[in-house]
Amino acid sequence: MAYTDPKPMAQSRIWAIIIVVAIHVLGIWAMFNGGYAYTKKVLRELDVIEVKEPPPPPVKLPPPPPPDTKLPPPPVVPPPIVQTNSPPPPTVIFSSPTPPPVVVTMPAPPAPPPPPPAQAAVKMTPRGSPQSWVTNDDYPPSAQRDAVEGTTGFALTVGADGRVTGCSVTSSSGSSLLDDTACRLLMRRARFNPAKDANGTAMGDTFRSRFRWQIQKN
Repeated sequence: MAYTDPKPMAQSRIWAIIIVVAIHVLGIWAMFNGGYAYTKKVLRELDVIEVKEPPPPPVKLPPPPPPDTKLPPPPVVPPPIVQTNSPPPPTVIFSSPTPPPVVVTMPAPPAPPPPPPAQAAVKMTPRGSPQSWVTNDDYPPSAQRDAVEGTTGFALTVGADGRVTGCSVTSSSGSSLLDDTACRLLMRRARFNPAKDANGTAMGDTFRSRFRWQIQKN
């Protein structure tokens, strides 16, 4: 096995350090005393190679920014439609009541005039004396006691057979008792020979008269 002697390596390292220190000392001295040429000469004698640093690489400037361009406005996005499961509100229909139909009532045409009453060829005549139908003997006792007097006007409706079918008071005596008594007695006692038309047919008629109620004084 071969061993390398470390002494020559240590000596060469020491000499290198001495040379480097001397170079720095000379450089400092040259800066203060203008001995740059001398220093350069010494460096040549020491066969020191001056290494020139390469120039720095050119700095690439960033490209200028493009001119301002107006960007189009962003599109308008409608809001999302949120669908709910709730049913739509019921539709309320307002119905106005149907007005009742207008009923136009036309006035009834006037009734035709009644035919003229048939003229009696033979007039109706009373049977017996009308004074005997109602007399003072028929005076109601209460009216006689109260001394009530008056004249009752009446109208008798007579049928084709000569009998009285109706009695109406046309003028009152002032006492309903005397008027009612007169009509009641006339309908029971009055009789007539009926009237007849031109053909000889019996026909009804009306008899009008009045009766005086008067109390006999003794």
